[in-house]
Amino acid sequence: MNARTKKRLVIVTGIILIVLIVLLAVVGEGAREISLADAIRGAYGDQRVKVTGNVVKDSYSTTGNVLAFSIYNPDDADAGQLQVRYDGAPASTFGNNVTAICTGKAGEDGIFYAVELVTKCPSKYESGTEALEVGRLREYGSEIEGTTVRVKGAVVSGTQKAAGGGMPRFRLADGSDESITVDVMFDGAVSEETLADGTPVVVTGDMRSDGTFSATVVSLQEQ
Repeated sequence: MNARTKKRLVIVTGIILIVLIVLLAVVGEGAREISLADAIRGAYGDQRVKVTGNVVKDSYSTTGNVLAFSIYNPDDADAGQLQVRYDGAPASTFGNNVTAICTGKAGEDGIFYAVELVTKCPSKYESGTEALEVGRLREYGSEIEGTTVRVKGAVVSGTQKAAGGGMPRFRLADGSDESITVDVMFDGAVSEETLADGTPVVVTGDMRSDGTFSATVVSLQEQ
């Protein structure tokens, strides 16, 4: 092997090493997925992490190009909420109760500063696991007003109405005692299949002071 060939080999080897170093650096920057509870506690505060939660109803606002909102765990309403700041424009799917996947770092001020934000629309179907029964919702009374929760039950026959007009969209009955019900306010789009008589559904939203449930999402309950 002559000197010229050796020189080319050294250059090529050097280029390959540089590429490998860059690739390893990129892989090393991958975000660790952590729970919402860990993010709220400030765990991994010095690391780039990924946390997922649902957008708290009416918690978002925009100042300049900064989007501020809060997320919660729909499967654990008592876990608390995490404040998020995202410097960028949200996707068109962003809104109440949309699943937000946030990548960034937790600040010492308790706010999660996201550099990436991906949103997913709620599924047509939703698990009733960890959702409250209507009877349990009623037991909480005014204590639970304004708190975002998930409630499961069956659509009461003949109570379905068209959206709008300030009237309840339908009535939801407890799965164990059909005499325990709650009127559900909902202005969003929903299929006739979802609101058919007796259909088991899961609603996400909060109780109002007038005793009605204000829903942001209505989904068929997984069987």
